[in-house]
Amino acid sequence: MPRISGVTVLNVKQRPMRLEGAGKREVRSQFGAIPWRFNAGKVEILLITSRGTGRWILPKGWPVHDATPAEAAATEAWEEGGVTGSPSHVSAGFYSYVKDLDGDNLPIVVAMFPLKVKKVHRDWPEKGQRKRRWVSRKKASALLQEPELRQIVKHFDPRAYSH
Repeated sequence: MPRISGVTVLNVKQRPMRLEGAGKREVRSQFGAIPWRFNAGKVEILLITSRGTGRWILPKGWPVHDATPAEAAATEAWEEGGVTGSPSHVSAGFYSYVKDLDGDNLPIVVAMFPLKVKKVHRDWPEKGQRKRRWVSRKKASALLQEPELRQIVKHFDPRAYSH
């Protein structure tokens, strides 16, 4: 990883985001977590299922008053996936999707924050509503639906983030 004057330079190619023709005032933001750990020397990513369709996703949610974006992402990882740990305050990337809210298609941009998992809890707020699964980066990127998010996870390198 190249360094310039004490700054780590990430060599990640951000894919162009599509916001479905929305104006800038119509776009909403969310914060998501990339819960990760080392297992037998390899990086694993925690995926969870969505409540609606049961597809594999990463924890994400709306901004939280008096919380940094990384703290809000860590809260989502706890509530949705039952893990706690140390969040990086440096985003690993951004992706976009369209959310159906009360019949309106709302464009969302999500900033993703790495979360080094320190504890996997047996019980958590949304345990009865979701499944969770530890997988490799390659497997995670294959299971995720959003193309931009797939690329973020596929190229995720925890060495680029201080914890």
